[in-house]
Amino acid sequence: EKNPLGLNMRFHEEEGNIVHATFTPRPEHAGFQNVTHGGVLATILDEIMVWACAVATKRFAYCAEMTTRFHQPARPGEELKVTSELTSNRRDRIFEAKAAILNTEQQLVAEGTGKYLPIKTDQIPAMLQDVIGDISWVEGAGN
Repeated sequence: EKNPLGLNMRFHEEEGNIVHATFTPRPEHAGFQNVTHGGVLATILDEIMVWACAVATKRFAYCAEMTTRFHQPARPGEELKVTSELTSNRRDRIFEAKAAILNTEQQLVAEGTGKYLPIKTDQIPAMLQDVIGDISWVEGAGN
């Protein structure tokens, strides 16, 4: 949220620990010929899978492994719907998630799966400070 050049996505939880968001690629996200760069789409998948892990487990995590499959191009200016859910929690040591990006016609643009490692509790305040800035409102932030 505090990065003006970031993706500026807002994540929402649905029943069943499904997380969703929308994202509209900007012209600067194009790789070539008015096609959104695959790296941007992979980043979106990673970001929402992190949030799916956080919603389901109440712990933030970082990506250890990710697989992405691209099905069709996304265009700058086209709103995309992104969804994700936790698929496995291996004793709070490894979280697995899946995610999908759909275009306005509900066609699959890209999908991904990932394995995530929980962030150690003592590292969370610094991570939150870096990502969102003022963390005085966060329970247990230590400020």
